[in-house]
Amino acid sequence: MIALLQRFLPKLRGVIKRSAQQNIITQDDELLGKTILSMLVLAESAVSIFWIFTISGLGEGYALMAVTPYVYLIFSYVSLFVFYRTQRYHYFIFTQLIMLLVMPFFLQWTIGGYQAAGGVAIWGILSPIGALMILGTRKSTPWFILFVLLAMFSWIFNDLFVGNLMPMPANVKDTFFLMNIIGTACILYAAMRYFQSQKERTLQALALEQARSEKLLLNILPTSIALRLKNQDQRIADSHPSVTILFADIVGFTELSATMTPFDLVNLLSGIFSMFDYLAEGHQLEKIKTIGDGYLVVGGAPVYLENHANTVAALACEMRGALAEFNHKTGHHLRMRIGISSGAVVAGVIGTSKFAYDIWGDAVNMASRMEQTGLVDEIQVSESTYALLKYDYTFETRYDVQVKGKGLVNTYLLKNKR
Repeated sequence: MIALLQRFLPKLRGVIKRSAQQNIITQDDELLGKTILSMLVLAESAVSIFWIFTISGLGEGYALMAVTPYVYLIFSYVSLFVFYRTQRYHYFIFTQLIMLLVMPFFLQWTIGGYQAAGGVAIWGILSPIGALMILGTRKSTPWFILFVLLAMFSWIFNDLFVGNLMPMPANVKDTFFLMNIIGTACILYAAMRYFQSQKERTLQALALEQARSEKLLLNILPTSIALRLKNQDQRIADSHPSVTILFADIVGFTELSATMTPFDLVNLLSGIFSMFDYLAEGHQLEKIKTIGDGYLVVGGAPVYLENHANTVAALACEMRGALAEFNHKTGHHLRMRIGISSGAVVAGVIGTSKFAYDIWGDAVNMASRMEQTGLVDEIQVSESTYALLKYDYTFETRYDVQVKGKGLVNTYLLKNKR
């Protein structure tokens, strides 16, 4: 038996020491472990006191049986004192688990074996159970193996321990048996219940945090793209043959920002773009990003939209009306230009940090040029968008507009829906 203890105890010390060195026991885990271990120690201390008084009450000849719980109480609270002085949590765990494991078996041996002690060794199961809840599954295995070995040792040499048997009143034996069964069951249930309640609280906190993370992700990325990223689709690059892109820009905002405080500036932009976000969401269009006082929306990506040009045109008209209403309510005199173009784009997510969904292509550049060369309070569209909308909207043609990279082109100012 001593050889078995010598074989397993160094391994247990090594496991616990490495855990502490690698910071495996986090602050929350340590608090949970302290609470559970305190519950087990207090319970076993109460039982030890009961054993001491019960056995001592049988007479002087039974005093030797009371030595084991006495020793447990002394060592247990000495180790507790040392822990509070040194804060060596892993040593505290080790000493408490050892005493929780060994003390019930020693008590059973001194009383006279399984029958005489009412199976008091069953209290030793608190040690591997405590190790399971405090140290985790892998590190609790040696403790359970050691418990099984001690139980087997007690069974094999039970006849030897019977030699220590002294006359034990039937009511005391029955009390021991009842206390051993009900006591261990109550302690295990209380510890497991507390452990489970903490686990449920942790899972609820994780679920809440996950919901917040997913909400944040959906605020950054389109829903379909976020789902693909969650499904480990690490490289997202899609080709969309026909979409419509809208660029909007606040006219003279740079000059206006020089006269405003940072808070007022951000608050103003937030108020305007929040209106635009609401309108775009109502049309099931995808806001790509804001660049300063610029606003970029696409229809037809990442989700296919059949009437993307008509939908984006309707949004542009609503945005123009929303800005006028905003000016009326706030007293500002903000004006903007809107440019629209249609065509093929490539869309995707680039990078691994601070990534964002974006679109590229000639149609994107053309929409930007339509905004830059447009007129104030007008919606200027390219030839490609005009071809898709000419039967649904009225237009005013602008001839020979100089567009960077395109030369002189005809553009069209969208007026009203037919």
